[in-house]
Amino acid sequence: MNLPNKLTVLRIILVPFYIFFLLMPGIPHHYLIALIIFAAASYTDHLDGKIARKYNMITDFGKFADPLADKIMILAALACFVQLGLTNAIVLTVIISREFMVTAMRLVASSKGKVVAANSWGKAKTVSQIIAVLIILILQYILELGNMKLINNDTTSLSVPFWIAGEALLWISAALTVISGVIYIVQNSEFIKNAK
Repeated sequence: MNLPNKLTVLRIILVPFYIFFLLMPGIPHHYLIALIIFAAASYTDHLDGKIARKYNMITDFGKFADPLADKIMILAALACFVQLGLTNAIVLTVIISREFMVTAMRLVASSKGKVVAANSWGKAKTVSQIIAVLIILILQYILELGNMKLINNDTTSLSVPFWIAGEALLWISAALTVISGVIYIVQNSEFIKNAK
């Protein structure tokens, strides 16, 4: 297994760790710890692709596993956000639906010996989701600091605006998710038409 593929696997391995810290409000600075782990996992997404392209280490495993790792990373964060009341289930359902459709199409293509790699719309979708998750974690950490009385300003009045900002970011990424899904389906419609 080459280095880019190891980084992809590392991204999946990091997921349970940020889930643990994200869902543990009893641990001081848990949002910060989750943020650092999620940011590190997100950076592996940038790094594995860069290394694979620069050193010609692109593999079929990487083409398939890299977007799968992205899905696991993002969907785990969004599921935690639903549990924590930081978003609603509609956003998560829209994003999951698109991911299942594209993954199913990739599996059909794979059974025919073809690999459907990520395109620029899929990458823009992933970047928007990562940015949304990171900003929401930062905003929640600010609120956590206020609750811990570690900052002078009263942050209780910020909880609703922060929630609205997070929802707006997630809906923007959900819209990009739908657009990228439609583009994937159109670009790879032969796999759907020829599915048996």
